[in-house]
Amino acid sequence: MPEGFYYMPKTDPAPAVVFEHISKSFGKQCVLDDVSLVIPKGAVMVMLGPSGTGKSVLLRCLVGLIRPDAGRIIVFGEELTALDEHRSADRGKLFALRRRFGMLFQDGALFDDMSVGDNVAFPMVQHTRLAPAEIRRQVAENLERVGLPGVEKKMVSELSGGMRKRVAFARAIALRPDIVLCDEPSSGLDPVMSATLDELILELHDTLGMTFIVISHDTAEARKIATHIGLLYKGKLQIFDTAERVLNSSHSHVKQFFERNTQGPIKVL
Repeated sequence: MPEGFYYMPKTDPAPAVVFEHISKSFGKQCVLDDVSLVIPKGAVMVMLGPSGTGKSVLLRCLVGLIRPDAGRIIVFGEELTALDEHRSADRGKLFALRRRFGMLFQDGALFDDMSVGDNVAFPMVQHTRLAPAEIRRQVAENLERVGLPGVEKKMVSELSGGMRKRVAFARAIALRPDIVLCDEPSSGLDPVMSATLDELILELHDTLGMTFIVISHDTAEARKIATHIGLLYKGKLQIFDTAERVLNSSHSHVKQFFERNTQGPIKVL
């Protein structure tokens, strides 16, 4: 495979997400440099790269927390970057698009002063008109899906790191989003718990049919869960393709990253 080969499917008329020539700078620092890729509906896409290379910024552009300086982001056919939350005509469309995302933050971002049940219920309380009894039923169902039945009354402070991540997963899928965004889901976890979370992603993907976009630097995680893999370095997308083709490629950045080699185009800062 030549360097710079990108998987751009032509057969799917409605991919989940399209990034077209996305660029973003903070002052003189260019964080994303002309990034283009297409994420098919139903994919588990893992974006790899060293720390500080633009992975999380790409995710925040996708949910509208950061506005790119150039380029377009299209989500299920709707141009996200054309919508402005300060324009009343756009607010409804923007809110509807954001509801199609579930977000798993790197630290879980749970509310420490709430019980587990209240944390998982929070999106449903804020964004639906479900009756309290139905919310409780769905909270119990979501916690069971992530392997934590019956922990609704526990406080977040009583949970281990792995349990916190699973509760955060239960909250991320509470509104049955079309796309789940995971920012370093295995960060700070031991290898066994990391593998448990990988299996949870695959289980939720298989049973609920959601598209997953995972930001990571964990090559073992990418090998286990990804249908598609991208690699960012210094804001440039070095490669994006199906997992099989990336893992079998001779791309210099890919080989160095997966072989954990200090010698190569990726420089240690």
